[in-house]
Amino acid sequence: MFEQAAIAVKDEPGYQRLHALIDAAFDARDVEVFLSRVSKAKRRIRDYERILDRGLLGKDAIGLYHALPVSDQALTRERYLRLVEKVPLELRMRYLKVYAYY
Repeated sequence: MFEQAAIAVKDEPGYQRLHALIDAAFDARDVEVFLSRVSKAKRRIRDYERILDRGLLGKDAIGLYHALPVSDQALTRERYLRLVEKVPLELRMRYLKVYAYY
């Protein structure tokens, strides 16, 4: 059975602040607003860097992300993609263009 290796976070404060922004975007009350913003920006939900560059996760997110070491950036991308996949199926179907692979 696959078991992910534990990777230690190097910049805990920056990592936690960035993850708070990501968690807020995927909060059950706000996820539809976030998906709507991604749709209006004509981005795909799994394209983390472009969503970040457009400021869709907040103005501070891009600075926080680039200040992190590469290993922390990778952990952040993994967390973001896990949250993308946990969005309820009903919303995923409603925002199919955001979720679709073209």
